[in-house]
Amino acid sequence: MSYDSIKLERGFYSTEKSFTQTLEDLDPSENYKGTALEGLDAFERQLKRFDIKVTGQDSDTVSKFFKTTDAAVLFPEYLSRAVNAGILGNDKVESIIATTTKIDSLDYRSIKLDESVDKFYPEEVGEGNPIPELAITADSSLTELKKFGKMISASYEAIKFQKLDIFSLTLRRIGESISNCMFNEAISAIPFEKCETVTATGTEFTYEDFVKLWLSFGQYEMSTIICNKNVARQLLLMPEFRDANAGLDFHGTGKLITPFGAEIICFEELADNDVIGLDKRYAIERVIASDITTDYDKVIDKQLERATISTIVGFSPILNGAVKHLQIA
Repeated sequence: MSYDSIKLERGFYSTEKSFTQTLEDLDPSENYKGTALEGLDAFERQLKRFDIKVTGQDSDTVSKFFKTTDAAVLFPEYLSRAVNAGILGNDKVESIIATTTKIDSLDYRSIKLDESVDKFYPEEVGEGNPIPELAITADSSLTELKKFGKMISASYEAIKFQKLDIFSLTLRRIGESISNCMFNEAISAIPFEKCETVTATGTEFTYEDFVKLWLSFGQYEMSTIICNKNVARQLLLMPEFRDANAGLDFHGTGKLITPFGAEIICFEELADNDVIGLDKRYAIERVIASDITTDYDKVIDKQLERATISTIVGFSPILNGAVKHLQIA
């Protein structure tokens, strides 16, 4: 079936697959290798079919989606993609996530690895001696999944003449807001009572305290430091932070990189006496039970008031040794 002969229906949103996956089944991208449409997915080919430009100086207005009944069916997917771009573009979440698992239920248990010092750390196995056993077990508790989303409150009349380029930026910002909520949830999922705590030497954090934190990681690596803005200010003013390479990274990318190579992320919910260090490779698993979804019926019918965009996500700690807690006693 050619991409320009597909009858688009609302029912494409109500299947177990995503809208784009349903389109791909009808119009596989592999059929376009070596053609001018190579590199576009099934949804993007539909945008081309209806000559809808969503980016650039010559982008169309929102009303272009509603020129035909078929084209209107594409609008909820456009909303979801624009919001998801904001979620995926949020460096804060991506800087602490080791892996992402997609599931098709609301019940999920992660796995746990026995990190006992006498079993986990390297040792020579003598001839005839048993090889140390490392137990991998299912987590005793379920990963808590929560719905994150926002409700759009705008009349079609208010947005129909808006350029899709600027409208996409607005939706991207909504996605960033949802992602910030996810970041808070991810930090809340860290079991601090099971993590090693490093005690600071004084009443304010010093460079020596961060050296102690870095050394406490042992066979892990401290890739990320999470603290509030007051502590971040202390770090920025430390002479050691003014290392030439660290300064170049900050001025060139806007990211705060410590002399240890760890990225600094601000999280205002942390107290002035708390800092979290983690190895993002092993610290936190993101579990997605539902990708970004939109109230497609309302949106297709131009009833944007109180139309919701949401996703169901949970976070689970993977290896406790990958997270350390620096604290002023």
